[in-house]
Amino acid sequence: MGSFQREAMSVDVASRLRELRESRGISMRALGAKSGLSANALSMIERGKTSPSVSTLYKLADALGVSITAFFDRETEKKQVVFLKSDERTRMSFTRGVFEALGGEQFVGRVEPFMLTLESGASCGQHGMVHSGHEFVFCLRGQLDYFVEKEVFHLEAGDSLLFASKLSHRWRNQSTNVTNALIIISGFAEGEQPHVMHWKKGQ
Repeated sequence: MGSFQREAMSVDVASRLRELRESRGISMRALGAKSGLSANALSMIERGKTSPSVSTLYKLADALGVSITAFFDRETEKKQVVFLKSDERTRMSFTRGVFEALGGEQFVGRVEPFMLTLESGASCGQHGMVHSGHEFVFCLRGQLDYFVEKEVFHLEAGDSLLFASKLSHRWRNQSTNVTNALIIISGFAEGEQPHVMHWKKGQ
């Protein structure tokens, strides 16, 4: 991992989750019921005893009615121009990987760029994700498998993928090396939050 990742500001998922939950007046029990997570699992995350998977973060975002960028939110006024030095990125760890926000949480427009660093074996979870807009993926290093509906796309460094985010999708790094990928989600409808997941069916 590069030096920018050591210097970048890390999001404390435990305290941020507690802030988001309490600011909305949602009890831990209610959030557990809405997200499909057990009270014990939720308690472990809020106490910082366990690192949530990406799919768990998406479930929590959906249950709270927020975008996943809410976990990165610095509570600042949205800007029309966002310039970030490499050491100013906010990062959020999850199981076997790191999300780095690239300004979408501060931007007035409807675009959410992320840098994804995945250790060997990392994945977003077993469940497919569905949201509005379009998703662009560019593999910078390593290898990345992207599942879109019933197709599997094997990305290597320099490969890209673009698809409608309404199609169920998920990803994983099956290789033995670290993978870096740039993900840009855009074109989602005004008032919609692209990372709010739709877990209503079968959950």
